Amino acid sequence: MLHSASPIKANTLALAVSLALASLTAAPAFASSHREAPFITTVPKVDGSDFYMFRSYEADRSDYVTLLANYLPLQDGYGGPNYFALDQNALYEIHIDNNGDAKEDLTFQFRFKNTLSNSGAGQALNVGGKMMNIPLVQFGGVSNVKDGNLQLAETYSVSVVRGDRRSGTAQAVTNASGGSATFDKPVDNIGKKTIADYAAYAAKHIYTVNIPGCNMPAKLFVGQRKDAFAVNLGTIFDLVNAPVGVITDPSLIGAAPNTIDDKNVTTLGLEVHKSCLTNGDDVIGGWTTASMRQARLLNGKPGSGHQASEKAGGAWVQVSRLGMPLVNEVVIGLKDKDKFNASKPSGDAQFADYVTNPTLPALLEIALTLPNTAPTNFPRTDLVTTFLTGIKGVNQPKNVVGSEMLRLNTAIPPVAFAQQNRLGIVGNILAGGNDNAGYPNGRRPKDDVVDISLVAVMGGLCMANGDTDKLGFGAACKPSAVPLGATSFKLHDAVDQAAVPLLSGFPYLNTPVPGTK
Repeated sequence: MLHSASPIKANTLALAVSLALASLTAAPAFASSHREAPFITTVPKVDGSDFYMFRSYEADRSDYVTLLANYLPLQDGYGGPNYFALDQNALYEIHIDNNGDAKEDLTFQFRFKNTLSNSGAGQALNVGGKMMNIPLVQFGGVSNVKDGNLQLAETYSVSVVRGDRRSGTAQAVTNASGGSATFDKPVDNIGKKTIADYAAYAAKHIYTVNIPGCNMPAKLFVGQRKDAFAVNLGTIFDLVNAPVGVITDPSLIGAAPNTIDDKNVTTLGLEVHKSCLTNGDDVIGGWTTASMRQARLLNGKPGSGHQASEKAGGAWVQVSRLGMPLVNEVVIGLKDKDKFNASKPSGDAQFADYVTNPTLPALLEIALTLPNTAPTNFPRTDLVTTFLTGIKGVNQPKNVVGSEMLRLNTAIPPVAFAQQNRLGIVGNILAGGNDNAGYPNGRRPKDDVVDISLVAVMGGLCMANGDTDKLGFGAACKPSAVPLGATSFKLHDAVDQAAVPLLSGFPYLNTPVPGTK
């Protein structure tokens, strides 16, 4: 087993080509997953944007694994008066595969309920002798989890399902204090006049919980957070509208602004002891989904109440899927994006060509006006191993079935924040460092997945593999297959992920941007 104190050894990276090519999906991509498919743009409340899975690096929580699933991206702090309550007619899920078979063994299911106070009547003011319902979610300062000044109460429940997510055994996660299965979600960060100290207010919504089948207490938080992803988003989608000298000069990392620095997301967070996630193998795989009811009936004459226009029913239909960052957004072809969002890891063979013959390097050639710079090793076995099966000896399950998900070796100790290499495993390959706890071995908020992915997709791993196949990526994956040569190691998006402010402990993602300051 490889641990954080040891650099990756060349002989640990052997490639299981025949296994991987039997069922694959997609390589890494530029960014987190915002508005990545045609249908998901119509239902932003179920749009999964980022998934983090890592050994907790808070000093006294190192035996725990943090799972953070972000939804409803690109939230503006000033987005009132309704702000960003999640959809009570949707099912939000975090899935764990703990035996490598590309099927979920544990699923954490989140359901939400949004209700008006006073038994659904809401809050009213006496205006000219008539009691009139107010138009805002609040009518005074808010200081605690059940503040009477809130007109809208957001609550949620969490269940753990063992086995198949639809037919397995489901049990409620409960509050360790009092045993309730219903939890309060903090209202979004409306502004200083409404919530004077939002950090303290939100912290009251971090719960210690009991998970059935787990003998160690866990932590739970659901609420608005500042988006921790840093990316030069507009520039990237405008055909990488940046000078080549910028994106290949490491001294210019941080030269461009983080275009989503003022955006918030809604985070579903769990911190679970690693022993409660594993099952005879230290490596776990994880991904998130969101599902909606198959039928939606809209009432043209809704009555009073909250979200009274919609009546949902029928079977659950998956509409969002996210494991590795932004696979769907810039790797899967436009015609198959909705199809990918509806798919399961066990069916990923249908997307095989998108990873063995990725279009992203060819698009970069066009966008950067640099002809003949895409790697020539086909099929791209370097990407298949690193991002599809996991790296043998690092984060590959014992009996892996190739499929797209985030994989984490829970036996590799966490690295303190200050010592984390922003390039994760790629940084180790380049510098022989001592941080094996980062992307693609899981994903931490500090990991610069944009830069790591650029290096990988443009052949950096083949450069590291050398002519002798020392990393086990296959004889075709060698420096002569990388027209960019050593320049592939210098690719970046000019934004510094490591500079994003974070909390030192769970839920790690920072206090959301307020509506007013």
